[in-house]
Amino acid sequence: MPNYAKMSVAELQEMRKEIDEQIARKKVEEREEVLAEMKAMAAKRGFEFSELVSGKSKAKAKDKLPPKYRNPKDASQTWSGRGRKPNWIQDAVKKGAKIEDFAI
Repeated sequence: MPNYAKMSVAELQEMRKEIDEQIARKKVEEREEVLAEMKAMAAKRGFEFSELVSGKSKAKAKDKLPPKYRNPKDASQTWSGRGRKPNWIQDAVKKGAKIEDFAI
């Protein structure tokens, strides 16, 4: 173990720099190891790691609300009534239409 009391300030600062760099490398290595272990544990128990981290199950993530509104000009464009209004509804409302006109 080095005798820090006998080292110069420059030597101590260089040692600190080297230690900080080594700590940063070790953190990255250990993080990757832990992540790999966690992914393996999740897979062993039948889960996707991202599913556990996000807190959402696959079933919930795929569930969509049923549409309440449909674009009469393009039946593939629908809206559940939640979240931001789609452009096709915003444009129609600006032209005087009512949202109820698009109800399914």
